[in-house]
Amino acid sequence: MQLRPECPFCHPVYDLEQRIVFETANCWFLQHEKAQGVLEGSGVIVPKQHRASPFELTPQEWQETQELLGLVKPFLEKIAPDGYTLGWNVGEASNQSIGHSHLHVIPRFNDEPYAGKGLRHWLKKPENLRPGKSGDAR
Repeated sequence: MQLRPECPFCHPVYDLEQRIVFETANCWFLQHEKAQGVLEGSGVIVPKQHRASPFELTPQEWQETQELLGLVKPFLEKIAPDGYTLGWNVGEASNQSIGHSHLHVIPRFNDEPYAGKGLRHWLKKPENLRPGKSGDAR
């Protein structure tokens, strides 16, 4: 298995604030203590083998990602979210801060200040239009 010594997702047990909630043969669902303040219940699904992006996942890793989503949803129902935001950041331009593929699983609540604002909310604003481009960001 290809692992990188500096990668927190290759070695989740090295970070005492990160816990493995669910595990399959090839993937983990992790929650980090620092994320629980604002993003209650949030976590990430990561392949155990170092993959830079979801474009590199094996068919087995995709299957196990789906399997973990099936475990995570009932687990998160104890905090009674009103919805979920699921998302991948791939590359620097997308704000991927850890170079190991990870699917964000973020419970959402109707009483949040940003309720109703999903992944595209900020991206489709006119101020995000690239210089020299024109168009409608639906």
